[in-house]
Amino acid sequence: MRNKITRRHFVAGSAAAAMGLSSRRAYSAVQPQVLRMGFINPRDSQFGAGAVEFATYVEKNCGGRLRIELYPAGETGGELEMCQDVASGTLEMTFTSSAVFTAIAPELSIFDIPFLFRDLGHARAVMDGEIGKAALARLEPKGIIGLAWGENGLRHLTTFDRAVRRPEDLKGLKLRVPQSEVMVSSFKAIGADVHSLAFPELYGALSSGSFQAQENPIATIVATNFDKVQHYLCLTGHVYSPAAFLISPRIFERLSPEDQSALRAAGVAGSKASRAYLDRAEKTGLDELRRRGMKVVEDIDRPAFVASLAGLEGQFQKQFGKDKIDAIRSFGK
Repeated sequence: MRNKITRRHFVAGSAAAAMGLSSRRAYSAVQPQVLRMGFINPRDSQFGAGAVEFATYVEKNCGGRLRIELYPAGETGGELEMCQDVASGTLEMTFTSSAVFTAIAPELSIFDIPFLFRDLGHARAVMDGEIGKAALARLEPKGIIGLAWGENGLRHLTTFDRAVRRPEDLKGLKLRVPQSEVMVSSFKAIGADVHSLAFPELYGALSSGSFQAQENPIATIVATNFDKVQHYLCLTGHVYSPAAFLISPRIFERLSPEDQSALRAAGVAGSKASRAYLDRAEKTGLDELRRRGMKVVEDIDRPAFVASLAGLEGQFQKQFGKDKIDAIRSFGK
């Protein structure tokens, strides 16, 4: 089993790895070029499922020229750190949730608008269509190439000491959200005491009482054992969180067209795997969390939450463009 690395050691060694890139390519017939992919969730998660399928596809379809090496559970840092490392070329790849894009390509945080999508099918259709393709392309000027959209899932609230059914239940609640200005402003508008925190620090913050609540997809809640520090799962489904397979242009542009196409196809395969994992988690995860002792709150007043955010609509339209928001909301109707 590979020893767990620290991000400091990882980045320190990446320069030497980059220096050896050309020589590895010269001997690619006998030694594959290794592409390291980091992600923040454990291997047994929607990210792990997508990453494993990505690696498997590459192994089967790249003739031994490429090999994907996986670094789960934040071994290579938080999502923003990994994206920055991909942009600089010190990390070849990452599979990351879209919440981090607010600091990289702020226009993509349009997907963080609560209740933007009607349901899961609507969200997936948008991401797989021209809107999703155009969104990925917006990363290239930032020094990152997006291969394909995967999935993080529908985000739900968990709390330590209260059930959340209506907006007023959030008043004063110490809530952690990702580093997304849209999500911060949205929950502040509802009345929560909301702050951002990097995901690798979240469990400890919940355990210490620094936060009373957080929100994540069911698969993440199960995989990271949040049930040990949270007592209520409230099925708000307030944000659909896509994820993306990202690669450094410094690496991608040196590959043959054949291998570039294979990596894009691997992204599609990984996307399907991450979604399939989440579909299973939605069915089995609730039972598992109930078995572990969480109280599941299903009677959520979704119209009341939507109404509580109406005052932000003008702000979002100014920030992202009314036409873009309307195009997403009306897609497929």
